[in-house]
Amino acid sequence: MQWVVSEQPDRDEVNNLTSTLGVPKIVTRLLLSRGIKTVEEARRFFKPDWEDLYDPFLMQDMDRAVDRIMLALNKKQRFFIYGDYDVDGITGVSLLTLFFRELGDEVFYYIPDRLREGYGLSKSGIQYAAKLGADLIISVDCGITACHEVDYANEMGIDVIISDHHEPSSRLPKAVAILNPKRKNCPYPFKELAGVGVAFKLVQAVIRKLSLDEEIVRQYVDLVALGSAADIVPLIDENRLLVKKGLEKINKLDRLGIRTLVESSGLGGKKIGTGQVVFILAPRINAVGRLGNAERAVRLMITDSEQQAVNIANILESENRSRKDIDERTFKEALEMIETEFDDQNDRAVVLMREGWHPGIIGIVASRIVEHIHRPTVMIAIGNEVGKGSARSIANFDIYSALKTCEKHLIDFGGHKHAAGLTIQVDQIEPFREAFKKAASEELKDEDLIKKLWIDEKIELSDISDKMIRLLNQFAPFGPKNMRPVFLSQNLQIVGNPKIVGKNHLKFMVRQNGEIFDAIGFNLGPLHYRLSPGEGNLDMIYVVEENYWNGKLKTQLRVKDLK
Repeated sequence: MQWVVSEQPDRDEVNNLTSTLGVPKIVTRLLLSRGIKTVEEARRFFKPDWEDLYDPFLMQDMDRAVDRIMLALNKKQRFFIYGDYDVDGITGVSLLTLFFRELGDEVFYYIPDRLREGYGLSKSGIQYAAKLGADLIISVDCGITACHEVDYANEMGIDVIISDHHEPSSRLPKAVAILNPKRKNCPYPFKELAGVGVAFKLVQAVIRKLSLDEEIVRQYVDLVALGSAADIVPLIDENRLLVKKGLEKINKLDRLGIRTLVESSGLGGKKIGTGQVVFILAPRINAVGRLGNAERAVRLMITDSEQQAVNIANILESENRSRKDIDERTFKEALEMIETEFDDQNDRAVVLMREGWHPGIIGIVASRIVEHIHRPTVMIAIGNEVGKGSARSIANFDIYSALKTCEKHLIDFGGHKHAAGLTIQVDQIEPFREAFKKAASEELKDEDLIKKLWIDEKIELSDISDKMIRLLNQFAPFGPKNMRPVFLSQNLQIVGNPKIVGKNHLKFMVRQNGEIFDAIGFNLGPLHYRLSPGEGNLDMIYVVEENYWNGKLKTQLRVKDLK
C-alpha cells in the first residue's frame, strides 16, 4: 500500500477563500481540492437548492420523448416500464410507475429474470408487453445497446423510449427517443446521472410540459437517492443535490416500502447516509434480483399495503442471507483459483470461470477479488455452453473500452468504465482471456498496479474541533469524487492496550499533545503487531466520524492504515 498525500492547492487561493468563507484553512483546502473556488460554488456544495437542477430539455431527444408521452396520455395508451434488476433500475421503474399512475394512466412494469433473460430489453419482455396491449415501452437503466430488441418492438407496433446512462456503442437503437447524457452529441451539462436520475429528468420534463407543480417530481427524490448511491455514481453536481435531498426524505421514513426495509434491516432509529444505503439497504434490494424475481422489490417501493410491505421486506432479508452464503462460497473458490492461476508479477488482469457459479453473485465477488489483488477482474459463470460474466476494474483502466477491443469473442457486452457485464460462448473464453489480458498489459503501467491510499491533509489531533467536525459533516453525502476526507497524523502515542474486537477489528486510543481520541480499524486485526503501547511513533491514516453508542455521540477516528 502506497501512501500518497494529495497536491496542496495554491496558498493565495486558500487565504482568499478562507477569509471570504470564514472557515478553517483545512476546510478551505478540502473545498479547493474538490474544485470549489468561489462563494457561489461553496453555497451550491453545502446548501444545494432545487433551482440548481439543469433544464431537463437540455438532454438530447427529451422533447421527442415528452411529445410521445403527451400523445400516450391524450390517447389513454398503455405504458410499459421496463427496467434493470439492480437497485438503480428498480428505483427508476418504481419512480415512473408511481408517477404515471398518479396521472391516472394504466401502467405496467417489468423487470427481466436475471438467469433466464439476462440484462436489458429482451424479446420475451417485449412479447409480454404486446400481450398486455402496451403502446409505449419506456426503458430505465438499460436499452442503449438493444438495437435488435427495439427493432422487434417496432415490428410489434410498440414505440420505445430509452432512458439509460450506460456507455452507448457506435450504433444506436431506432427508438422514438434516446435519453442518455453520455450520448456523443448530447448537450446535457452533467454526464454522470444514474439510470434513476435520467428517469427523474424525464418526469421533470413531463411535469413542465403539463405546467404542474414540481413538488410532484420532488416527492420521488428518495428513490433517486437510493438508486444513485447504490449505483456508485460520482456524488458531484446534480447527483450530489439529488442524493442529499433524497437522504433527507429517506430519513423522514414517509415512504412505506423504505420505512419497512429500514426497520427490517436493523437501521430503525439510526441516521441513514450513503454508507447505510450501499452496505445495508442496497444489498437487500439487489438480493431478490440476484437470486430470483426483482419485481418483488418494485412492489415494495410502490405498495401502500403495510402487510405486503412487511412480507416483501422479510423475503428480502431471507434472500440476502442466502446471497451472503453463496457469495462467501464463491469468493473462497475464486481465491483458490487465484492461488494457482494468478501470476502476481506478470498478470495485469484476471479472468476466472467455473461451471455452477451463480450469475447473480459473480459481480459482488469480482469486486472483492479486485479489492484483494488490485487487478481488473472478470468472473464468468458457465451454463449450457454459454458464460455470463461480470467485470470490475481498478483506477486508470476503462474496462468497457477493454471489452470493446475483445468484442469479436463476445456475444454481447455493456456497462461503463468501472463495471461491465458480458455474455460469451464457452469455446471463446480462452481467446477472450488472452485478448483481455493483452489489453490490460498494454494499458496499465507498473505504478497503476500499486494500491494507493490517497490522503487529503496532514493534521494534528488538536485540529479536530467541534466546529471542524460540524463542517466535515456538511461535506456529506459521501461517495465517488466526494469521498469522506482522509487525514494523516504522525508520531501518535498509543494509550492503554489495543484490543481486537468483533470480527477481527482493531480498537485502541491515540494521544498527541494531550489530545486523546478513540480509534477503530475495521478488519485491521492483523496490524495489531504494529501498535506499541506508550511509544509515540505511530503514523496513522484515518477519517473522522461521529459514533452513536449507548445513546451517546462520540468522535471516533476510523483507521484506514497505520505504521
